[in-house]
Amino acid sequence: MNIVFFGSSDFSVPCLEGILGSRHRVVCVVTQPDRHKGRGLSMVGTPVKSLAIKEKLKVYQPLNINSIESIEFLKSLKPDLFVVIAYGQIFSGQVLSLPKIFSINLHASILPAYRGAAPVNWAIIKGESVTGVSIIRMSSRMDAGDIILQEKIGISQTDTAVTLEEKLSRLGASLLPDCLDSIENKTYCLKPQGNDNVSFAPKLKKEDGRINWAKPALEIYNLIRGCLNWPGAFTYYRGKLLKIYEANVLTPLDLKSLHKPGEVIDVSLEGISVACGKDNLIIRQLQLEGGRVMTAGDFILGHKIGIKEILG
Repeated sequence: MNIVFFGSSDFSVPCLEGILGSRHRVVCVVTQPDRHKGRGLSMVGTPVKSLAIKEKLKVYQPLNINSIESIEFLKSLKPDLFVVIAYGQIFSGQVLSLPKIFSINLHASILPAYRGAAPVNWAIIKGESVTGVSIIRMSSRMDAGDIILQEKIGISQTDTAVTLEEKLSRLGASLLPDCLDSIENKTYCLKPQGNDNVSFAPKLKKEDGRINWAKPALEIYNLIRGCLNWPGAFTYYRGKLLKIYEANVLTPLDLKSLHKPGEVIDVSLEGISVACGKDNLIIRQLQLEGGRVMTAGDFILGHKIGIKEILG
């Protein structure tokens, strides 16, 4: 089949590699335009563009995938199938109808759970123990198309949004070639998602990373893992923003002791213990506004953080 691949992020890269290793032909890679990045604000292409150039593939980077110019260009490719993975733009019905067969999307959740832009993050934040990938036939409703293939994977207590995304990306890449074969051979089955158990995973905003110390330590721990790398879980220390990158939950031995949420209850080279609505959180790695990421041990050597100080 002649495939047009749509993708932009690191998550998309192994999937494109998987297709390139199959018997199907990628006639063009469509990815987001180059963006200004870094302190020098130099123009940088997407990870998918980097791979496409390395593999000498045709690359197309429209500002608007639904423009007349984009539609005419995509028509000229005479595609059998569109494969869309973490591309970054919403398709019109006209664009979805362009391929000879149809358009498919690989989504990092077990649909209909966690439809939207940040399924990996929200699955961790919400404390899920299982997630997976779904390959669907795209429809006009976001992530609501019929399911072609699904596979589950466990979420470990040490997974972060970064590590889990890598696992799901590799899983998706392993499933795509056989899925494409089934579409070409017409041996696939379509399963409607239905309206039960629908949930959503909107794009994370910076404020989503704010820690509410009145919540249980486990919920805060999940927030820290789910917000890595963006937007980062944060609180405030003496008026400055404090990002927390690594922590652990501690169940206090003295369950009758009372501390205010956000109160520092112990400081050592092993970590900074903070009272939560239930149990305590031990901060292991953090970054104060304007500084570098460091261990809690390094932090307390340079900052006189004391017991009974309040974070937040």
